[in-house]
Amino acid sequence: MSNLRFKVLEEVFKKKAVAVSVPEQITSEYYGKYVFNKEQMAKYLSKETLETFIEVVDKGKTLDRGLANHVAAGMKMWAIERGATHYTHWFQPLTGGTAEKHDSFIEYSGAPGSSVIEEFSGKLLAQQEPDASSFPSGGIRNTFEARGYTAWDPSSPAFIVDDTLCIPTVFISYTGEALDYKTPLLKSLNAVDKAATEVCHYFDSSVKRVFSYLGWEQEYFLVDDGLYATRPDLVLTGRTLLGHESAKNQQLEDHYFGSIPTRVQAYMKDLEFEGYKYGIPLKTRHNEVAPNQFELAPIFGETNLSVDQNLLIMSIMKKIARRHGFRLLLHEKPFAGINGSGKHNNWSLGTDTGVGLLTPGKTPEENLQFITFVVNILMAVWKNNALLKASIMTAQNAHRLGANEAPPAIISVFLGSQVSAVLDKLETSTSKEAITIDSKQRMQLGIAKIPEVLLDNTDRNRTSPFAFTGNRFEFRAVGSSANCASGMIVLNSVVAAQLFEFKKTVDAKIAAGSSKDKAIFDVLKEYIKESKPICFDGNGYSEEWKNEAKKRGLDCETSVPLIIDAYTTTQSIRLFESVGVLSERELHARNEVKWETYTKKIQIEARVLGDLVMNHIIPIATKYQSALLDNVYKIYQVYDKEKAVKLSAHDTGIIEEISDRISIIKSKVEALVEARKVANKIEKEREKAIAYHDTVVPYFDEIRYHVDKLELIVDDELWTLPKYRELIFIR
Repeated sequence: MSNLRFKVLEEVFKKKAVAVSVPEQITSEYYGKYVFNKEQMAKYLSKETLETFIEVVDKGKTLDRGLANHVAAGMKMWAIERGATHYTHWFQPLTGGTAEKHDSFIEYSGAPGSSVIEEFSGKLLAQQEPDASSFPSGGIRNTFEARGYTAWDPSSPAFIVDDTLCIPTVFISYTGEALDYKTPLLKSLNAVDKAATEVCHYFDSSVKRVFSYLGWEQEYFLVDDGLYATRPDLVLTGRTLLGHESAKNQQLEDHYFGSIPTRVQAYMKDLEFEGYKYGIPLKTRHNEVAPNQFELAPIFGETNLSVDQNLLIMSIMKKIARRHGFRLLLHEKPFAGINGSGKHNNWSLGTDTGVGLLTPGKTPEENLQFITFVVNILMAVWKNNALLKASIMTAQNAHRLGANEAPPAIISVFLGSQVSAVLDKLETSTSKEAITIDSKQRMQLGIAKIPEVLLDNTDRNRTSPFAFTGNRFEFRAVGSSANCASGMIVLNSVVAAQLFEFKKTVDAKIAAGSSKDKAIFDVLKEYIKESKPICFDGNGYSEEWKNEAKKRGLDCETSVPLIIDAYTTTQSIRLFESVGVLSERELHARNEVKWETYTKKIQIEARVLGDLVMNHIIPIATKYQSALLDNVYKIYQVYDKEKAVKLSAHDTGIIEEISDRISIIKSKVEALVEARKVANKIEKEREKAIAYHDTVVPYFDEIRYHVDKLELIVDDELWTLPKYRELIFIR
């Protein structure tokens, strides 16, 4: 095996960047070529069908089967002309990824056995029936209850991958419960649209809709596929369970925003060309802080479409990585001691009149609207900080949060000095004229030929999990492998509930004789005072903040299974049901899935760790120990005892250290196995997950510590697993 490691290293150093075929057209000419968007619809649908369909999408009207038939006919023609032979309903089950079952377009033209024709009806477009029993349901569906439905989401355009037409859909059970992420996401978007529109009418009666926008920033690692293949822990768990940190890692910060490695640059170009064909507006690419860590980000889009595009691009990233001799790592913490990977969700709200509700205005009236939404968001996050944390918490993300520039596992809001000052002033003011916010400040550098720099109205706080960044909030705690929908469902739902409450309170004051402006001011002042505990602009890593957060009443729980409980508190159930997003039954079912998923991931890691230790590490260490013993024996054969003791002292010390560490490792692995056996006997998923967290997980770091110490003393030529210096620096 050690020979395999060096053979792979030799091959890696020979690799060159893969040649990338550059499209002959400029980006705008082939952008969205694989997407059945409005431009393509205009070519394949009648004018009447297109107008009706757009009305369905834009105004939320019901889609009838007659219209579906017309759209299906045009969609089929478009897809077949581009080489598609199959179609699939593309949905987002509670596994966290996407799912698809491919069906051919062919049908018999007449009696069975006759010739075939290509058919695709509105019925096939609108609804399918995959096996619901084979996907996580949290007890909503039994194994013998297989029926479930996928239903077309017309607001997210169909697209072609290879030879298959992919139709974005929701996924629900036979009894109507959501079995996916898209169904509650769409409901949450509808809720925040309705709530925000009602509040907007205080300021502009012409607003008819409010949209939720999302701009994700996808961080990821690339590892050479040869090195990846020789690390069973990476292959099976997505992260390194063992490995001593490299002498040089990210401490010099020379990788961040540095020159992109040649092979990676080729990968990025190839990925962008492919992404543009799917209408994914990839805008930014760069090196991230950790070695071999990178990031890409698109232009913002409507949340539902943006979520779909993120799931699609993650799939494309994996495929393109293989083409370039890489493996994509989306695990939140694939390497200990260096930055993990997040997926910052930049979230905002905007009206159909073109106004960004989180963008400071130019007049007191516009700024009052801005402050109204900011303060209500503060209240929503303050009252539901535990729920927001639960929305992004997984076994993988637990490794990342609070380490190496990732935000801590305590939800707080960073506003920046200017917005904070405005809220402080508003708290004691009686007039909206007091609300003055500079969209940009100016800084003169005093250096010849350097223009003045425009300063945003906030700085950035890299330790804040939920930060205001000028015209949006950046939900930085979201993990890199996550479905963005999980966090967006909760965020849009809690904001919708809060806006409904705000509207009800203000209307009550107006009905009692208060003017509109005074009613809004009075409620906002109350909210500013009440939500102060959630605002924190300091260092989220400090012990002082952890202690202060507890005093403020913020959720400071670190156990993933217990954090998940936040979904099914009385407050959360009431909230989700009040905005029509998830029922109590659905919430309990989803928690069952989350606990089961957590247990299984830890279980797999425990098994892999035990295998690596017993079948790789201990035999290697023992082999090296034997070589040292042989050397000591030979020394004693050549020299007198006094001289031999002196000459063999170093080897003897290592021999003893290896023995001690092997003994500890074996005992810890045995204890780990026993803890797993005990936990496996627990029937209830919540209690089993808690047992895995409390009694199994602690052994991981204890075992790793001693294995990593062995890595430092065992002969490098014997060590079978590629080391950190190889995994994160070879490109």
